[in-house]
Amino acid sequence: MRIFTIGFTKSSAQHFFARLRDSGAKRLVDVRLNNVSQLSGFAKRDDLRYFSDALCGMEYEHLPDLAPTKEMFEEFKVRRGDWNTYAARFLDLITRRRIEMIDKEKIEGGCLLCSEDKPHHCHRRLVAEYLATKWPDVEIVHL
Repeated sequence: MRIFTIGFTKSSAQHFFARLRDSGAKRLVDVRLNNVSQLSGFAKRDDLRYFSDALCGMEYEHLPDLAPTKEMFEEFKVRRGDWNTYAARFLDLITRRRIEMIDKEKIEGGCLLCSEDKPHHCHRRLVAEYLATKWPDVEIVHL
């Protein structure tokens, strides 16, 4: 099973959708809590649903159970919290949510989307790595 990840900040729409289209992913899986954010002109829910289909021929799915809580997010982003503390709290959250019980078809061949341009300090990487410990033969590809 292959799980892709992608972020949209610091990326033009052309570069973002070209990477997505060329990846081989079959579904864009939005793992943000707030998918109507103004962070990028093309990254709001309805626009992503349209563009992922029209430009990449792929489905769009929003899975907020794979997102941090609003309080966790604000503690880390707004109050400039510590990454290691945030990561530990988020891993505890997804463990309690038992995200490994999600329908694998929603994730298999999917591309986890969040805002961060790089995966190293983004919860999409933590989700992918967590699932890789729970499901057999998972390959993670960061776009």
